[in-house]
Amino acid sequence: MSLQKFIIERDIPKVGTFERDQLRGAAAKSNEVLRRLGPDIQWVESYVADDKTFCVYLAKDEAIIREHAAISGFPATKITAVNKMIDPTTEAA
Repeated sequence: MSLQKFIIERDIPKVGTFERDQLRGAAAKSNEVLRRLGPDIQWVESYVADDKTFCVYLAKDEAIIREHAAISGFPATKITAVNKMIDPTTEAA
């Protein structure tokens, strides 16, 4: 089964002020839940802003992302499936 790319917007007050140890703890909790859920979901990377994170995940569907959010305690405020990607090289392709 191929996994689809999703962007997850998480409303987390003051996350942009979290210290390295707090972010490390959040990553550890997320990774623990991902191991429990198995190969149908993968965390690629996250971008931390003032009161939000924007996470890139590969997943079989939106339901498993919501399950990860429920177990981990990290809200999935908005989940958006990625249909296509472009970057600066798209112009020349």
